[in-house]
Amino acid sequence: MSQNTDFLPFARPSIGKEEEEAVLRVMRSGWLTTGAEALAFEKEFGEYVSAPHALAVNSATSGLHLALESLGIGPGDVVVTSTYTFTSTAAVVRHLGAEVAFCDVAQGSYNIDPDALGRLLAATRNCRAIIAVHVGGLPCDMHAIKALGKRYGCSVVEDAAHSFPSVTADGYAGTLGDVGVYSFYATKTITTGEGGMLVTRDPRIATRAATMRLHGFDRQAWDRYTARHASWRYSVTEAGFKYNLPDILAAIGREQLKKAVLFLEERQAIAATYDKAFAGVNGLELPPKGEGHAWHLYSLRTSPDRGGPTRDDIIEGLAERGIGTSVHFIPLHTMPYWAQRYGLSPDSLPNAVSMFERTLSLPIWQGMGMAAAGRVAAAVLEIAGGKSA
Repeated sequence: MSQNTDFLPFARPSIGKEEEEAVLRVMRSGWLTTGAEALAFEKEFGEYVSAPHALAVNSATSGLHLALESLGIGPGDVVVTSTYTFTSTAAVVRHLGAEVAFCDVAQGSYNIDPDALGRLLAATRNCRAIIAVHVGGLPCDMHAIKALGKRYGCSVVEDAAHSFPSVTADGYAGTLGDVGVYSFYATKTITTGEGGMLVTRDPRIATRAATMRLHGFDRQAWDRYTARHASWRYSVTEAGFKYNLPDILAAIGREQLKKAVLFLEERQAIAATYDKAFAGVNGLELPPKGEGHAWHLYSLRTSPDRGGPTRDDIIEGLAERGIGTSVHFIPLHTMPYWAQRYGLSPDSLPNAVSMFERTLSLPIWQGMGMAAAGRVAAAVLEIAGGKSA
């Protein structure tokens, strides 16, 4: 077994002097919370993805909660989403008192199966919304999902946490439905450390989300405190939340946004290196491909039935060689809370379970370098007992 004592993490943010200087600029400005930087970040991001309304939030989870609340989701309603996602996608539905109906992924895919979605919608009463999750950065079949939403009277929310800057012929993933939500968590292609962005073309959704984002105030804090004719008066028009993004984080996001294309190109190059190394190797399967893949994840699949190693064999072997990995995702319907609430078993949604049991996520992040990508590929091949075709 080859040895390398230098640990290569699964993910690491790419932060440069530009981000450091932006943070210092905010710290010296005298205004640290949500203000001019957050407004500028919203404007720049909205222009980048061609969305007329963009609202910065403190997490994608907050953004999804705001999106559903702005659509009027509440008790008695049902929201359909994929089981192959992080728990917050479904948890925000429960926070609003609504129920979740889980859909399986397509065979050989990590994204929701439009055929299964159609059957589920036909059998589900009071469905008000569909949350489409672009897993790993590969956009869902939005044409099919939007058509089903229209047919069954459901709004379409895009969980675009993985998909920036994924662009298709129809526009950026996250801007194709009624409302989309991006994540800027530390592992994402662009990061603010913690944070997210809600985008929509619907001014009613934007107005509601803006009000609910900050306590239900009719005025924003920076307007009340910094305007030339500042006034302490404000009205609370709704029982809102505390979901705003501070200027320090927004300033980081503005600098990261400038580098988004370069970051994507680095990820594409790493994915191409992995593809070349693993193509034709017995027991290994390349990730699904499609238009506009953002390569947030490189999801390698194993096929032990074809003589390959198990998913856990590769994870453990890479760990021994100082290489970090992760797994995306453990299907939600197998988690105790969701399984017990809806009476689900692992075989209720078999495609998702099959994908989970065979999939691991390899390091893919800007700044890791092509030598590191080669090291990962060589280690996987060594563990798999194969060689590049």
